[in-house]
Amino acid sequence: MISITDKTLQDLEFNTILETISALCNTEIGKEKALQITPFSNKELLMNSLLQTSEYVSSYTNNNAIPNHGFENISTDLKMLGIEDSFLEVPTFRKIATLSETVNVLLLFLKKFNDYYPKLNERAVQVEYTKYIIQKIDEVVDKYGVIKDNASPDLINIRRDMSVVRGKVNQSFGTALSQYNGLGYLDDIKESFVENRRVLAVLAMYRRKVKGSILGSSKTGSIAYIEPEATLKYSRELSNLEYEEREEITRILKKLSNDIRPFLDLLKQYQDFLSDIDVIAGKAKYANKINGLLPTIIEEKRLFFRDAFHPILFLNNKNKGEKTYPQTIELSDENRIIVISGPNAGGKTISLKTVGLLQLMLQSGMLIPVHERSETFLFDRILTDIGDNQSIENHLSTYSYRLKNMNYFLKKCNSKTLFLIDEFGTGSDPELGGALAETFLEEFYHREAFGIITTHYSNLKILANELPFASNANMLFDEKSLEPMYKLILGQAGSSFTFEVAQKNGIPYGLINRAKKKIEGGKVRFDKTIATLQKERSKMEKTSLNLKEEETKAREESKKMEITNAKIKEKLERYQELYDANQRLIYIGQKLDDLSESYFNNKNKKVLLGELLKIVEIENSKRRKLSVKEKAVKEVIQKQVVEEVTVKVEEIRKEKKEKKIKASIVPEKPKVTLKVGDRVRMNDGKAVGTIDKIEKNKAIVNYGVFTSTVSLEVLEFVDALKK
Repeated sequence: MISITDKTLQDLEFNTILETISALCNTEIGKEKALQITPFSNKELLMNSLLQTSEYVSSYTNNNAIPNHGFENISTDLKMLGIEDSFLEVPTFRKIATLSETVNVLLLFLKKFNDYYPKLNERAVQVEYTKYIIQKIDEVVDKYGVIKDNASPDLINIRRDMSVVRGKVNQSFGTALSQYNGLGYLDDIKESFVENRRVLAVLAMYRRKVKGSILGSSKTGSIAYIEPEATLKYSRELSNLEYEEREEITRILKKLSNDIRPFLDLLKQYQDFLSDIDVIAGKAKYANKINGLLPTIIEEKRLFFRDAFHPILFLNNKNKGEKTYPQTIELSDENRIIVISGPNAGGKTISLKTVGLLQLMLQSGMLIPVHERSETFLFDRILTDIGDNQSIENHLSTYSYRLKNMNYFLKKCNSKTLFLIDEFGTGSDPELGGALAETFLEEFYHREAFGIITTHYSNLKILANELPFASNANMLFDEKSLEPMYKLILGQAGSSFTFEVAQKNGIPYGLINRAKKKIEGGKVRFDKTIATLQKERSKMEKTSLNLKEEETKAREESKKMEITNAKIKEKLERYQELYDANQRLIYIGQKLDDLSESYFNNKNKKVLLGELLKIVEIENSKRRKLSVKEKAVKEVIQKQVVEEVTVKVEEIRKEKKEKKIKASIVPEKPKVTLKVGDRVRMNDGKAVGTIDKIEKNKAIVNYGVFTSTVSLEVLEFVDALKK
């Protein structure tokens, strides 16, 4: 029986996979089931799940697409159906019929195409096929979710009588509508509905003149909604028939519920079946996105993942348009443990997580993104120690927590265990921690467990090289550019490139040589390290203070903005009130203008006074008596608003006036001294003439046909080239 702890699921980010699959499901129950997926403890059930998902994936490429299997959740309704003498509502029966129809179509389809979907059909044959449920519901409820007239003989008679009475209601109402509309008692809308009953929209002043029952009024009180007297008796008769109809429908629904109740367990089975198919579809859609497939499951103890992708990283990089590098990893009886080394940021942890997550997904019934020639056997237990596992809750340091975890590994580790450890041995003194890690590794090795670890410790690399059934591996690194190549190479330990990376980052070569000598026999200057840490702490404190000051300033600015926004909002509300009041006055003015024009044409004072009175009553119905204090406040507010608007209007007028003055100012043209022979024209004229003679301030201008004596001040010089 496979054992997976919550820590392993968290380390390998298994919940992220489940959330993605859940989002791809279509039904509520399917989404919930997807989030509860766990590794299978039974190999037969696991293989069925894997093959079902694989068959569903194949439906995307063949010509026999699996039919729709969506449904509405009726779990609550089924609980109600389980109670004796209870009955379901009409919409629920429609959902049950749709559920049954969906299941029947899917059962027949999978039976027909058993050659394509044998494992899915194996699941389908466990479900009973029946048309009885659909037939029973169709006898009573139509496809729109309405009780059919012929659901019972009594219902046919009741609805026939209702139709006759409705005709009488409409006829009597129409007569009353015509009568009172002709008398001018009705508002412009004439009629309305109150409590699903047709009523006249009577002007409040005439409500006593209309015989009938008042069922309500408008918000302003200017309209009274009255059901005419002639209609009342038919309305009462119709209400009685509607009551009888409801009683008959209740009786029909109770009978139908009793007919369906024996199939309660079958309906639960229907929901369970369709939600299982929905989860399979969700896993198939996910497999399609990550190019997942089913590798060969073998009995021999061997894990061989060729061109394996980490699914979460693959989808993230795909969305970003970036490349994801596949890895090829093999574990077998001849090579049970792999020690991966190399520089940081080279992909060691991702390689380790890829193996663990893919194995976990596979043993949970999911297809994985590997080459089709990949193969693996099934582990009984997957153990992980990845990331910083410091436990604040239990007051444990990182190293203490890891030691506690190693103790758990030692208790559970056996020949069918896959263990994955990141940065093995870190968290303590390099020599002491490395020695303890070496001992743990030897113990895992002697128990014939399978595993992958990542480390920087040289003693672990040496041990992996010495043990017959263990090996080293490294993440390929370009030694010239010192850039990671994200490719795992088996058989050789990797360098951390400590000094090379330091040299690339500009560290003087002399200092690097001194460092190399210190490794051999030097002494670590602990006091200098502490001093450096104190400086860093001081810097951090200063940074923290600066950040707090910035945060305080930001809060103050935020408060100022809130106050400003509140003031702006208040002003806008005042302007809106003033605008609404002005619009009301304009409307009243327009009404008075219309009345004046009407009176001018027909001189009918009675009509004029009646209409004026109507306007006054309507306006008074909207008014509310204000207290002295409220009046004073309102007057102050109105005065403030008017003053603000006046000031703003004056500013706008002033700006417009200044613009107009600027536009009207035209630069004066330099005056030309006119002489005899110049071509001229008058300032406001178009005719061009020639000056024949100048006497004092006047000139005699010859226009060809005639001459004219004109003052020199009104003449302007015309260029000979222009006309």
